[in-house]
Amino acid sequence: MKQTKNSFLIYFLAFSLTLCATPATFSQQPILTGAERSELYLPLLEGKRVGFVGNQTSIMPQSANKHVVDFLLEKGVQVKKVFVPEHGFRGTADAGEKVDNSVDQKTGLPIISLYGNNKKPSAAQIADLDVVIFDLQDVGTRFFTYISTMHYVMEACAEQGKKVIIFDRPNPNGSYIDGPMMKPGFESFVGMHNIPIVHGLTVGELAKMINGEKWLKGGLTVDLEVIPVSNWTHDMAYSLPVKPSPNLPNDLAIKLYPSMCFFEGTVVSLGRGTLYPFQVYGYPDPKFGDFQFTPVSIDGMSKTPPLQDKLCYGRDLRGESMDHQFTLEYLLEAYTKSGMREKFFNNFFNTLAGTDELKKQILAGKTEAEIRESWKAGLEEYKGKREKYLIYK
Repeated sequence: MKQTKNSFLIYFLAFSLTLCATPATFSQQPILTGAERSELYLPLLEGKRVGFVGNQTSIMPQSANKHVVDFLLEKGVQVKKVFVPEHGFRGTADAGEKVDNSVDQKTGLPIISLYGNNKKPSAAQIADLDVVIFDLQDVGTRFFTYISTMHYVMEACAEQGKKVIIFDRPNPNGSYIDGPMMKPGFESFVGMHNIPIVHGLTVGELAKMINGEKWLKGGLTVDLEVIPVSNWTHDMAYSLPVKPSPNLPNDLAIKLYPSMCFFEGTVVSLGRGTLYPFQVYGYPDPKFGDFQFTPVSIDGMSKTPPLQDKLCYGRDLRGESMDHQFTLEYLLEAYTKSGMREKFFNNFFNTLAGTDELKKQILAGKTEAEIRESWKAGLEEYKGKREKYLIYK
């Protein structure tokens, strides 16, 4: 009986301590991006001449959003130059706008654009480097060009025998896989790989896939190291601490982006030139809907938006759920309302879709369910391939 009382007392004390524990005891550990796990990569950079591929997303959220380049310089890392993708080093260039070579005013480092005519670092640009760090916040879609920049950086480094280190970051659309696979012959800077529109990989995992599937030119592979994210898995939500590009201003825009980007390949506005891009759609015709907006020039977001200064009618999606996943609903809805048939699309649509099949299916009057059925085999094959490269299962 005494032993039973003692056991009960021990249990009671343990339970009481549990109740008294601070909330932090149960809270999830903070998500640490690859950039914040310096103990894993600083030893790799000792005595090395370093190039850095980054922009305004290359920050350390758990360190008051310190820029990674500033941190590396403070730690004595020999950062020699910075390469920047679409939107520039500070993220203020419009989509598709020319980004020039320059000098970072804060650090004095030379800035080399990897957008426009120089999408791939030249042999001369990386000749004086030992290692190139890639640290950009992706949003998990095939047509977001940061992953195309990563491909070209890996390819250039493979050709010149340089090491690539990926500072990995969570994928805010990384919990699912969806959309058509890219069809051979439709490769472009908004679609370089045989992956679906929503690929369900971090940049680190995709880099491993590019290497493992020998997708670099000539089947080359690069000396690759991925510094993984800590305390995150694909089924966890992730709110981005900074805009990944000027026209993705919030979490909802990022969630809607995979579905809404198709409008770039049509005559319909997706809200560029408003403060809520990728969260509305419309056209200068009342039959498109009751919601009204007028795209205007906004410096740092959209200097010359489609349908500029024209009153558009359409649909406001700002009330959509944050659990939103990829859908053709908005595209098919706008297409049906337009009555334009072929004229609804522009020459960019098939490039964005990565296939000519989707446009043909829409013109043929296929439903979303029927269109999705045609993706199944390709997506199942891709899921099996993806499994080999997952870091965050």
